[in-house]
Amino acid sequence: MKFNKWTIGLAAVGAVSLVSVAQAEEKMNAVQTALSSTTISGYVSVSAEWNPGTGPNHGSYSFSSGKADGFNLDVVKLTIAKPLDASDEWSAGYNVDLLFGPDAVGYNPSTLGNSDSDFGIKQAYVNLRAPIGNGVEFKVGVFDTIIGYESFDAGSNPNYTRSYGYTIEPTEHTGLLATYRISDLITVSGGIANTVDAGINNRGPSETRKAYMGSIAITAPKDLGFLEGSTLYAGVVTGTSSSGDNSDNYYVGGTLATPVAGLKLGAAFDFRDNHASDDIYTFALYASFQASEKLSLHARGEYVHAQDTDQVWAATGTVQYDLWKNVISRAEIRWENSEVGAYGSGSAHNDVLIAGNLIYKF
Repeated sequence: MKFNKWTIGLAAVGAVSLVSVAQAEEKMNAVQTALSSTTISGYVSVSAEWNPGTGPNHGSYSFSSGKADGFNLDVVKLTIAKPLDASDEWSAGYNVDLLFGPDAVGYNPSTLGNSDSDFGIKQAYVNLRAPIGNGVEFKVGVFDTIIGYESFDAGSNPNYTRSYGYTIEPTEHTGLLATYRISDLITVSGGIANTVDAGINNRGPSETRKAYMGSIAITAPKDLGFLEGSTLYAGVVTGTSSSGDNSDNYYVGGTLATPVAGLKLGAAFDFRDNHASDDIYTFALYASFQASEKLSLHARGEYVHAQDTDQVWAATGTVQYDLWKNVISRAEIRWENSEVGAYGSGSAHNDVLIAGNLIYKF
């Protein structure tokens, strides 16, 4: 091992030991090697919303409260991860997603002991691969739910505001999830978790009552022409919640590539069977058009049915123009109307939300 002249000089006067320096450098090299494949990424999301009109029930659905008629910090997300090594059949890694800001409020309150906290852990799991068949990948820890057309991350969705389907789906689970790619066409997942609802290390009323989940994804291969990349996805999450109530969550959705360049269509159906209360289901249609390298247009139509008489219709249009590097910039208008009482936000009578959203990804 080579030492620089300053280290040798200090050793000569007894200030340091060359053995201890060598050991320290070996430990540092081991740490650097372990961290060499770790990645850090994330985003900052800000917005402005305007809800024309007044009244206690006025205002279209918003992802979280307190955003109407003003400028907002939505959330800051920081991801620290080591991806699995594609060349290693026994590869191991991890993923940690940390949330900061208003959208983190209540994400997993049972862990933090404070539902008003502006901090949340979205995911934190150990990732493992075992050479069984084509290779089985495991997530052990806290991971995102396996069902749904949209996700928590606004930049991964076609629209800024979330769908009503998103609001009735589970968000996260603490447990074990296994994923197996049967072929390029079919991928399946299955897992077990403590509960169906969010909350790190949540427990049900007894050790035998858990939550179970499964899904299948079908992806169109290259030889199907313009349909290449189209997907069909179905999944279920069923079991107990931390309060002891059981629910069954069913989801079917997909995206369809079309012969029109840049045009994709989508559809999603969510059904939540609440054993202790009224059921609810939602249906949504999506259309996205990539008009140019920077300009894209997105539309979503929704129908919600809750209880026997509550119904909601909603329509959302979004224009996205990515003028700056690493920045998603979009303007959105959302309309909704309800009968009896809108699920989630009180009655709505031709309510309108106008929003702008900027997301910087790093």
